[in-house]
Amino acid sequence: MSLRIYGNRLLRTPGGLDTRPTLGRVRTAVFGRWHGRVEGCHWLDLCAGAGTMGAEALARGAAEAIGIEQAAGAARIAAANWDKIAPGLGTIHKTDALTGVARLAKQGRVFDLIYFDPPYRGELYLPVLEAVVACGLLADDGELAAEHGEDLPDLPEAVGSLVRLDRRVYGGTVVSYYGFLGAAASNSCG
Repeated sequence: MSLRIYGNRLLRTPGGLDTRPTLGRVRTAVFGRWHGRVEGCHWLDLCAGAGTMGAEALARGAAEAIGIEQAAGAARIAAANWDKIAPGLGTIHKTDALTGVARLAKQGRVFDLIYFDPPYRGELYLPVLEAVVACGLLADDGELAAEHGEDLPDLPEAVGSLVRLDRRVYGGTVVSYYGFLGAAASNSCG
């Protein structure tokens, strides 16, 4: 299966229902909100799937994209997609989201924009948001977008010093945007 992103570029996606690529209208809305922030940014794609959002970021001029994806097949496809769009600027780590966040924190990594799209029925939302804050992965002026289904309980208004700035609904898909009001949390990642 394949889909098109910015610049009419074609990407591969895994077959089956295990990986759900972000819908085109959701991608358009996210990148519309972040217009002017993507070029030159450091992008983190948590639960990257086929890497569609990271590929969009690279196609729009991100300085780099780092992806965390647990499924081996999806991680391989994401790496190939990113290499096709921007050779050498994207790296996919095949691991679970919490382990990936901790590893990036140990490397002292900080990201301008983070896209988080776990399985909608999973229990990853709050633990990963808490880890991103505790580990200091989001730049003080950065934003994190969490994609979730509208049939799930709403995400919290705040997670530590990270506050919800906006919430947008696109059919059955919701994107909650988070950022810091004031000082960001210091790195206290375990």
